[in-house]
Amino acid sequence: MRHIITLSTDRREILVDITEQVNAVVRESGVRDGLVNVYAQGATAAIMIQENWDESVQTDVVHLLQQLIPRGVWLHDAQDGNGDAHLKSGLVGPSETIPLIDGRLGLSTWQNIFFCEFDGPRRERRVVCTVLAADP
Repeated sequence: MRHIITLSTDRREILVDITEQVNAVVRESGVRDGLVNVYAQGATAAIMIQENWDESVQTDVVHLLQQLIPRGVWLHDAQDGNGDAHLKSGLVGPSETIPLIDGRLGLSTWQNIFFCEFDGPRRERRVVCTVLAADP
């Protein structure tokens, strides 16, 4: 089963918790055991599994990436000013695969799934969720 999650972002760089949307896709699929792949479409976005309890962790992720990959110093900036966003999305990666165990995401208590926006704000971003059932 494949489902597209659409979302919008209101900042240039932000982590958006999409765990509930992915949970809804899993419930709709009816798959009890298998995998769900969560894939960010777009060359300046990514998917990350991260701490969900304290929002400061998400803020720290954004600040770390801003320090590691600053704006305005990359060759690609001459094209459209978002060279850092491309590098950040490549470093974090476009997807995560999560096991499905008894119909639930196999995340730990403190993990959630985040869409990483590195070139916002954007009116529409798309995340492809693909649910695969394990062989019976």
